Parts: sequence; structure tokens; C-alpha cells
Amino acid sequence: MVFLFSGRMIFSVGLGASASKSMAAMTSSFSIMRYTASTTTRAVRVLGTAKPSASIVNFRRSLCRISATNNEEASAKAAAANADSGAPTIFDKIIAKEIPSTIVYEDEKVLAFRDVNPQAPVHVLVIPKLRDGLTQLGKAEVRHEQILGQLLYAARLVAEKEGILDGFRVVINSGPDACQSVYHLHLHVLGGRQMKWPPG
Repeated sequence: MVFLFSGRMIFSVGLGASASKSMAAMTSSFSIMRYTASTTTRAVRVLGTAKPSASIVNFRRSLCRISATNNEEASAKAAAANADSGAPTIFDKIIAKEIPSTIVYEDEKVLAFRDVNPQAPVHVLVIPKLRDGLTQLGKAEVRHEQILGQLLYAARLVAEKEGILDGFRVVINSGPDACQSVYHLHLHVLGGRQMKWPPG
């Protein structure tokens, strides 16, 4: 953690001796900027005028990862609280063309559009046009077999249209522990870069 008291930095928790010494030596050339990523998540960015050591860079990366992870988890928990309310989701508004999107594929039962926060060069969301109680994969019933198959086939068509048929990933986040943020079942089709294993 990094704390700022009267213009001086005090470093503690999780830093090795060399990292603490490097950071303490650079105290005069660094300033700290705090920003709020959400109402419950804060991150600290350490900015310097000199080139930071590898320890400092790794420390900053860790802070960013923690901030992003906490923010995603908080959003997922908030979304889960309203999952079964039946209220329209952002995807319902996209289907109704109330919110603009870049459509990649559409048929009578499925809509595929580009993710506004892409995690790969190709990142397309594939959704059923009718939610029919299918808020998450964990709630799927026998009656959903056909649409689930259609969603997977649509993912294949999207991969073909996007030129990533030789290598792509399909992801379904189901529930708050998987960081599902919209409770309208959706598939993420990701590609255009080398995927790593294990994911997440």
C-alpha cells in the first residue's frame, strides 16, 4: 500500500526490501495521485519523473489489476442483486434499437454486436433476442436447448465473418462469481490474438 502524509510517502505491506529502498530513494521525484474507480474501489497511481525500477512497475501493475478486479466484482454483485427482477437490461434496449450498437450478425432469434469494451481485437457479444428466463447459463432448462445451440452456431458464423475461424474463444460468464454483469445470457466471441491458458 502507499500512503501520503504531509508530502512524504510511506510504503508498507507486500514490498520486498529492495522495492522499499528503491521507492524511498525516489520519494522526492514522485507524486501520488488517487482516483476513484467506483464508489467502493480506489487505486493509487505512482507517477515519476525518473525511469521507475522494475519493482515499482510491477507494484503499479498489481495496483491496477486489484482495482480492475475489485471494480468488476462489485459491478457483478450489484447486477446479481437485480438479476431476477424482470426489468429490461441494456441488451433489451440494444435489441429494440433504443441504444446504438455495431451489429455483426442478426437473424430472427439471435443478435451479435461488438462489445464496447473489447478484450481482444475481435470481441463480439451474441445474445438471444428473447430472454425467456435465460438470464444466465446456470438457469438454463430443457426448453432452452434449441436457443443454446443457435447461440453457439451464431458464434461460429461471427468467427467466420470476422476472419478468426482458425482460432477463437467463446466465453459465458454465469453468475456473480464469474463476474457476469448483464443478466441476459450472452456469449463473448474473442479472437484476433493469441489466447492464453488458463483464462481468468
